[in-house]
Amino acid sequence: MKQITKYIVKNSLKRIFLYRACLVRLKMMGVEKVFSYTLANETGVTSDQVRKDFSEFNIKGNKRGGYDINCLLEKMETIFHRNKDHNIVLIGMGNLGLALSKYSKFVQRNMNIVATFDIDPFKQKIRSDLPVYSMSRLKEIIDRFRVKVAILAVPEISAQQVADELIRYGIKGIVNFAPVLLKVPSDVIINNVNLCDELESVIYYVHNLIKADGLKNIELLYRDMKY
Repeated sequence: MKQITKYIVKNSLKRIFLYRACLVRLKMMGVEKVFSYTLANETGVTSDQVRKDFSEFNIKGNKRGGYDINCLLEKMETIFHRNKDHNIVLIGMGNLGLALSKYSKFVQRNMNIVATFDIDPFKQKIRSDLPVYSMSRLKEIIDRFRVKVAILAVPEISAQQVADELIRYGIKGIVNFAPVLLKVPSDVIINNVNLCDELESVIYYVHNLIKADGLKNIELLYRDMKY
């Protein structure tokens, strides 16, 4: 049965990403051990939260003597399955799809976009390191490279149809950049990334801060006038 699915990345997993970035930076500085309070200060949480997150993902260490940074990073590599390559297909080679296809960090993290797809025949003829195929070859490529994850960067009007096709050919996870909530079976993971929503959330908080600062300045001015 299909249902509207918006996969929410757990806050604890988001914090693991932050801890990892902090650990990588500390390692580059020559640091070998780290305490939970250091990670807490760097990421804006409490030491208890760091230890709780580590416990959830079965990350262990010597709390009194500090955590070994290399061991922490190795454990995090296991969490994110960095010990093997992950083949990915990208559907839609508009401006966003083209930018995603050239993002070098994917390869650095063992995520390989093995092929891209677009319905535009002109884009299929462009010579590049990453081939652009017609949708008619989607199943062939997914089977050949044993792909389980796809990036969807197509217009809203065609997103559901393309998602249905991907799932029919064995895709189990989709990062969806189309501004629409997809209906998928319960065993398929959808992570919606809406860039407009992300920008609007920042705009919301910025205006709230400006408003708060403005009210604070008015209160200060009123207090000065009284005295």
